[in-house]
Amino acid sequence: MDLKSNHTAPVLADPAPISKSRLVASSLLPYSSPAPVFSPNLLLTVPRKKTGILDDVRASSWLDAMKSSSPRHTSTRDYNHEIVSADTDVAYRTWMVKYPSALSSFEQITNFAKGKRIALFLDYDGTLSPIVDNPDFAFMSIDMRAAVAKVAKYFPTAIISGRSRDKVYGFVGLTDLYYAGSHGMDIMGPVRESSDDPPNCIRSTDKQGKGVKLFQPASEFLPMIDEVFNSLVNSTKEIKGAKVENNKFCVSVHYRNVDEKNWKTVAQCVHDVIRNYPRLRLSHGRKVLEVRPVIDWDKGKALTFLLESLGLSNHDDVLPIYVGDDRTDEDAFKFIGLKTGSERGKSGIWHFSIIRSKGE
Repeated sequence: MDLKSNHTAPVLADPAPISKSRLVASSLLPYSSPAPVFSPNLLLTVPRKKTGILDDVRASSWLDAMKSSSPRHTSTRDYNHEIVSADTDVAYRTWMVKYPSALSSFEQITNFAKGKRIALFLDYDGTLSPIVDNPDFAFMSIDMRAAVAKVAKYFPTAIISGRSRDKVYGFVGLTDLYYAGSHGMDIMGPVRESSDDPPNCIRSTDKQGKGVKLFQPASEFLPMIDEVFNSLVNSTKEIKGAKVENNKFCVSVHYRNVDEKNWKTVAQCVHDVIRNYPRLRLSHGRKVLEVRPVIDWDKGKALTFLLESLGLSNHDDVLPIYVGDDRTDEDAFKFIGLKTGSERGKSGIWHFSIIRSKGE
């Protein structure tokens, strides 16, 4: 694969040959439908069997949402459970048939990327690191870090995470990347002298002394977020396994290690705290409840901001690639050209088949 560099992003000049060692054989993809119609953008996502949404709904429905995003282990031998989960498994397999494997379609993807300037955007948890019981130990592997570092030498690369920016930088530890934490509400990006900075954007320097642009559209919420964090720590301290994480502009309440019979107690604790904060909303991820400011900003908006900062917005020859695995990543998918739901099949999309432990 020949990479021709320019000032902002290299152009993928020739398609790379398929490496047989990188293909994933799957009995779930025995189909011969025509190639997907490609959109001007490329999206790579890890499919989830079923996810729940929890945003501005009554407390009584929170428990159902928590359960819907936490499928039971598919490896169980319990026959009754296999019947119950059959519909979910069928839907999941249908999804995988409709959207072919990214790895086995590698040559097709590189052909599509030929002549494009690529910018790469990555989620962290579940994408660069495994999902673990304790979020403080979600370390990326040495091989993964080396792979990201290598990619960043050729393409502008950014991490967009729900974690605080400082925390995700501590996990990744690569200086050649750009970082956006708190679901894009805390961005450290490149400085363009010709661009006009939006409100809540200041120019600063990073730890290496390089000029950067710091954008925090929810800065006025910091005192409120700290207050909610302290309240949630206090209200959940008696729930075994519950963990409250301060991600600067959002608060995450993890219930991965909480006995399912106590999930309702977790939901009630969160409800009792945030009902007094009408300017905050609750969203739902994989075994985590997240409290966020009510502002028109998400990972998709963060991706837009970073492309603009890189001088790559509004160019037909730019190919942004986003890799993510959770519901909050859908905002980024929508921005770069993919409609969710029944409209998905109208754009180019591939998935990574990843085997996870504990039913993830």
